[in-house]
Amino acid sequence: MSIDINDLRRRMQGALDNLKEEFTGLRTGRASAGMLEPVQVEMYGSKMPLNQVATINVPEPRMISVQVWDASAAKAVEKAIRDSGLGLNPQPEGAVIRVPVPELNEERRQELTKVAGKYAEQARISVRNVRRDGMDMLKKMQKDNDISEDEHKRLSDEVQKVTDEIIGKVDGLLADKEKDIMTI
Repeated sequence: MSIDINDLRRRMQGALDNLKEEFTGLRTGRASAGMLEPVQVEMYGSKMPLNQVATINVPEPRMISVQVWDASAAKAVEKAIRDSGLGLNPQPEGAVIRVPVPELNEERRQELTKVAGKYAEQARISVRNVRRDGMDMLKKMQKDNDISEDEHKRLSDEVQKVTDEIIGKVDGLLADKEKDIMTI
């Protein structure tokens, strides 16, 4: 039995990648195609992700353009965006739906900063859980005499180093996102 530091790093990186994805969906005052990712459109008797019924573009910093593939579905897409809870007001123009992204007020910015903080904390917890798994494995290996005390110390330090590195990246992403939210 041995511990794979690269596997621990990959699992921690997964938490970081998940955080990046959550931050993409977090609405700042700047338009992004990722903002509409959670939108589900009611079509043909079932709910479908918006990106499966339309092409999403960002022609300007404060505008999202949704090109619906089936013009008869434009009303359903407009309704889905309006009812998504994102605070967006779509404006249909045939098969194209323009979605202006309003500026954020101060209160909403503070709210979004708190949400970003919660996302970052969830990522830190995930990283720490992976670290704990690694440390538990090392303890068990030392207890079973699979590794020496020196080897245990060296590997523990390596696991901690990877943990600190990934948590540093989480903190960096959070700082960037908070700056993004507050300065737009």
